[in-house]
Amino acid sequence: MQRNSAKLAGPDTWVGVNYWSRTGGPLMWRDYDPAVVDEELRVMRDHGIGLTRSFCYWPDFMPTEDALDADLLARYDDFLDRHLALGMRTIPTFVVGHMSGQNWDPAWRNGRDIFADESFLDRQRWYVRELTARWKDHPAVAGWLLSNEIPIYADWRSRGIGTLDADAVTAWAAALIGEIRAAGAAQPVSVGDGAWGVEVTGLDNGFRVRDLAPLIDFHGPHVYRMDDDQLRLHLGAAFVCELLDIGGKPVIMEEFGVTSDYVSEENAAHYYRQVLHTTLLAGATGWIPWNNTDYDDLADQEPYRHHPFEMHFGLTDAAGRPKAQLREVRAFTEVLRRTDFARLRRPDTSIALLVSSFLEARYPFTQPEDATSVANNARQAYIAAREADLPVGVARELDGVPDDCALYLVPSVKQLTAPTWRTLVERAAAGAVVYASYFVGEHRTQRGPWWPKLDETFGVVKQLRYGLVDPIEDDSLRMVFRRDFGGIGAGEELVFRVGGTAESRAFLPVAPDGAEVIAVDGHGRPALLRHRVGDGWMVLCTYPLEHMAAMTPRVNPEPTWRLYAALAEVAGVPPRVRVDDPLVMTGLMEHSSDGRVFAWFVSQHASPVTVNPVLDGRLVTLDGVPLGAVELDAYGVVVAEVREVES
Repeated sequence: MQRNSAKLAGPDTWVGVNYWSRTGGPLMWRDYDPAVVDEELRVMRDHGIGLTRSFCYWPDFMPTEDALDADLLARYDDFLDRHLALGMRTIPTFVVGHMSGQNWDPAWRNGRDIFADESFLDRQRWYVRELTARWKDHPAVAGWLLSNEIPIYADWRSRGIGTLDADAVTAWAAALIGEIRAAGAAQPVSVGDGAWGVEVTGLDNGFRVRDLAPLIDFHGPHVYRMDDDQLRLHLGAAFVCELLDIGGKPVIMEEFGVTSDYVSEENAAHYYRQVLHTTLLAGATGWIPWNNTDYDDLADQEPYRHHPFEMHFGLTDAAGRPKAQLREVRAFTEVLRRTDFARLRRPDTSIALLVSSFLEARYPFTQPEDATSVANNARQAYIAAREADLPVGVARELDGVPDDCALYLVPSVKQLTAPTWRTLVERAAAGAVVYASYFVGEHRTQRGPWWPKLDETFGVVKQLRYGLVDPIEDDSLRMVFRRDFGGIGAGEELVFRVGGTAESRAFLPVAPDGAEVIAVDGHGRPALLRHRVGDGWMVLCTYPLEHMAAMTPRVNPEPTWRLYAALAEVAGVPPRVRVDDPLVMTGLMEHSSDGRVFAWFVSQHASPVTVNPVLDGRLVTLDGVPLGAVELDAYGVVVAEVREVES
């Protein structure tokens, strides 16, 4: 299957920064200081950043519903000219009513609905049309964004989740984008909503990625994860990028970052390094961190007065001195230059991670947990696959099961549609390995596996009782292998921590009826079985491994990666480059013109480590020096070229 690595048409890759001047933050246009702006932009440019995302603070730019502030427009003209003089560009953002923990209405809104009130929509259309017409031909304009996190602005009571009408939202976006195009602007455009829709989170906030995809030129996720596991944190943004392989549109990391009030500078740099490189390997082709500078002099100004941590997300401190995060961005841009990133693509893959359509489809009589558990379980499966160095592709059930894969991972799944189960059996009959792990869900409504013909599919006889679950009573699952399986030898034992709710902490009791028992649990019950179907295999895990891990703090790495690596071996698709260390992940990128292949090594170790890669070929540094063992700093990244072995 193909994996998204689409890039925006244009002269370069977007590596930018969200920008407010330290002279005023959202109120910078009132106290616009050209000399400070010039200084701030120069620091960014000198560290490899050629782009800003800038904001037309709506209450100031449009003080009445039929007038724009001429002085602020002139200041923005100057802002554009300063970008041009420095060889930089910017992305204007129009409807800025939310920013950094506060919502601001134009004084003339009078409570009108943002999306559904025709008179208010007319004023937004006029506003966007006027600004676009003024700046569409300026060479410093790189693109356009309709808003900044408008789900929060429009629906604060539910924090952007739950009450917005999707049809009205999509019509609003179409109307404003229509004004941009009618004004003659040709630059790429997106919404600026954060890409928090149901397709990513399982929670429907009205901004449906599938509905918006035909209207926009790129997806722009905003990712500020909080987590209880280091790998889930470091790979959280990467998984979002994988989920946004919708409509073939580029994925631009429109917002991410950390406040220095939450983290040491050293660990902030580690986080930046991880997010930049793991999202690159997950298909992102642009990066715009939040934000350019700290705001120490704005402590008495809202929103910083009541959200003081928002003052310190900067890549520089309040005096303009670069932080370690900015140096990480500079190092990242150097990797992009030396690998000719604009011409790199992700290789196709034969391994699919199937994401249930119950994440996003609004099927009748289902529960909210049915969707959110899909997101959580699939994310954990993605982590395990990356720990095994598998170049996994995310396949959405709603788009169909790809027909060109050798291995299909169906992790901790309660619900797939009946046609999908039939298709998976067909894929196995054609020679693929299909792995599925049991999961009954997190609630009691229709609690159980929605798996038609479970017995026939997997060669077992299920021993379930209606209305009840078979609880996992041990604190750990000891999976003992009775026969060789991939790289796991007979007699080996994998130990998994058990987690979950009172409803979900359950296993599937079965008796084999044609299936081979590959491994048993600590009580001698079948834990992993495989059943021959045509030329391939259906593999059943009777425990919800991915869900148990997803519900357990500080669990990664856990042994699911060993199982996934073994499945890839059985399916005949081991990774081209791997290391025998789940805390060092590999990934490949191919040059579309000259065929060069580059390997990334990304460490999750908190201290330096040396690994010995396994590959068919040899490694050289980006300077062409032969490379044997790979030495990585704490949370470090090494990029090398993969070449054929010389005869």
